[in-house]
Amino acid sequence: MQVQNVSSRQFKVWVKPGSEQSFLYGNHVLKSGLGRITENTAQYQGVVVYSMADVPLGFGVAAKSTQECRKVDPMAIVVFHQADVGEYVRSEDTLT
Repeated sequence: MQVQNVSSRQFKVWVKPGSEQSFLYGNHVLKSGLGRITENTAQYQGVVVYSMADVPLGFGVAAKSTQECRKVDPMAIVVFHQADVGEYVRSEDTLT
């Protein structure tokens, strides 16, 4: 059995402009807000979330594989939110 080295491969998700703010407020990415996804992304794979302009927005976990994303309902969650660049601003008061 050959083990594939996926640690050097980065799985990416690009969100549409209308969904960027929602993600930055800590919400999951819905299919309707999905712009692109790296080919062959497996379900539960860690992903880096980008804007369509290739600006990194945060991290997430793929709720669906690339193949599942193609045929899922527009309101289905495709990326579970893990962290985003807006968290510092939201939790600034509680930082020591």
